[in-house]
Amino acid sequence: MSVIALQAVGLFLAGTLAGEEFIVRYGVQPALRRLDDRAHVAARVALVRALRIVVPIIMLPTVLVAVAVVIVDAGGAGAGWRWAGTAALGAFLLFSFLGTVPLNMKVADWQPDNPPADWRTTVLRWQRIDVLRSSAAIIAFLCLVVAFAAQAS
Repeated sequence: MSVIALQAVGLFLAGTLAGEEFIVRYGVQPALRRLDDRAHVAARVALVRALRIVVPIIMLPTVLVAVAVVIVDAGGAGAGWRWAGTAALGAFLLFSFLGTVPLNMKVADWQPDNPPADWRTTVLRWQRIDVLRSSAAIIAFLCLVVAFAAQAS
């Protein structure tokens, strides 16, 4: 597979990841805040249970392909942007595995009719981490777009 083809695959994956993160951050989260408590907790639990499967299916190949492109074409046109995009994906992984994943593991077991007393605090903490996490995914995608454009020209 050529470097351009590998970059195109990585760009597709990074765009899918950034799009998913964008929608959760700026579409789903504001909608959840408008729900009553029971509906909010029920929707959050359902989303966590679905997205804890979907997101890793997108996230892990995205990171692997980005690393592969950096290794294969470390000094080519747009290399700085590729490195920046890959670093942003690394930050995304850290925010995920050290931040939102442990919280999601708790949320997955919540009962909508009897949530923990501190559920709002947990949601607020998750949202704060998610600002960083979703921003990292979006920044990674933008960097990889610029890298791809530099490589292709």
